[in-house]
Amino acid sequence: MSINPETGGFPLRIEGIGSSGDGIAHHDDQTVFVPGALPGEDVRVRMSGRDVELIHIEKPSPDRVAPPCSLFGKCGGCSLQHLSLPAVLDWKTSRVVHALNDAGFEDLPDPLRFQTVPYTRRRMDFAVQRVPGGVVIGLHQRNGDPVDMTECHVLHPDLFALLTPLREVLSSLGSLTGRGSMIVNLLDSGPDLTFSTPAQLTSVDRTKLAAFAKAHGIPRISWQDPKSGGIETVAHSAAIRLRFADADTAPPPAAFLQATKDAEQAISAAVVGGIPPLNRKDIIVELFAGCGTLTFPLAEKGRVLAYEGNETATATLKAASGGRRVDAYGRDLGRQPLLPQDLKTARAVVLDPPYIGAGPQMVPLARSAVKDIVYVSCNPGALVKDTRALKAAGYSVLSWTVVDQFLWSTEVEAVVVFTRDAKRLKRESSRRSRIDLSHSD
Repeated sequence: MSINPETGGFPLRIEGIGSSGDGIAHHDDQTVFVPGALPGEDVRVRMSGRDVELIHIEKPSPDRVAPPCSLFGKCGGCSLQHLSLPAVLDWKTSRVVHALNDAGFEDLPDPLRFQTVPYTRRRMDFAVQRVPGGVVIGLHQRNGDPVDMTECHVLHPDLFALLTPLREVLSSLGSLTGRGSMIVNLLDSGPDLTFSTPAQLTSVDRTKLAAFAKAHGIPRISWQDPKSGGIETVAHSAAIRLRFADADTAPPPAAFLQATKDAEQAISAAVVGGIPPLNRKDIIVELFAGCGTLTFPLAEKGRVLAYEGNETATATLKAASGGRRVDAYGRDLGRQPLLPQDLKTARAVVLDPPYIGAGPQMVPLARSAVKDIVYVSCNPGALVKDTRALKAAGYSVLSWTVVDQFLWSTEVEAVVVFTRDAKRLKRESSRRSRIDLSHSD
């Protein structure tokens, strides 16, 4: 270990970025994770056990930029604001490449890529904590308490503007005795808030929240019991509405949404574009359908049999599907996956599993006769685990799209189109050959 008497510490060359956004280096046959360091940089660090401190950058990366937010490094919402956005997208693309390679898929076509813009985040899970003199609303710092969100370069301005009055009303609630939480969704009908507090809401608390909703034009405020998980409506003054394709839905409180509207559209376009040409009566089976983000756009191509395990999301789907080519079914696909015989009428399958992946559903899906599968991934690790079964069953990657909707974070979305349709693969191979020839000219 070479110690610099002036700066202290010892030198490292950063080789890559880890899944949490830290720089990766090697020293004495050990992998070292250096917060704040970027690939290609020569740095000096101090180490104390597993704690690593970046003390000096001797050779900065050309992709290093000044973080736009003054809370960067404290707030846990962003981990890569010191890396330029084009370089962030390149790194996220490489994560998906490595996942597909690890699953056995080589010779990948070039991807389509999309990156959202700042100030468009429409869904966020906040920590709420009572502190002396008021309330903190923000995101947790790394391994620590929440940091008050006095600035944010990802959150939609309509939601950020609510934080100051929210601090005031929350500080007056008797039920907020310590740490709570708040899920905020920006729907087409306006902000939708769901709180959780350590103690039950009092009648006075309910009155204050109802008055707050009226004063700020919030159609619905809900409360979630931290013990049972049950959700009840506290204030409801207007219809709840969120449009997918030509369908108006009424999502339940704390519903899952894609983080930004433009990213939702990019994902939807990639999914619909990955479906082969269909007749209007051809069946698309959709797994983990949620409230209909993909269901209703898919219904413009074929008949959709949509399966969802969450009861309130299934109810939302059913309520909005009237008069459309959509049949919604409540089914826990982890406990009761669709079997090959359940999929025999499917012309294509679309699945958008949770972060942990599709689990038991993947084996019967791979064993089915379905030729075309579109997999929406929010976790490269789960993508590897789930799609190995598809590789073993003879599927190839026809196309793939990378979507960066969580700016400056390590999270990445991907839409991967798998097929074992020889005609589709031949057409794609011919297309790629023509592109290669045009580039060679």
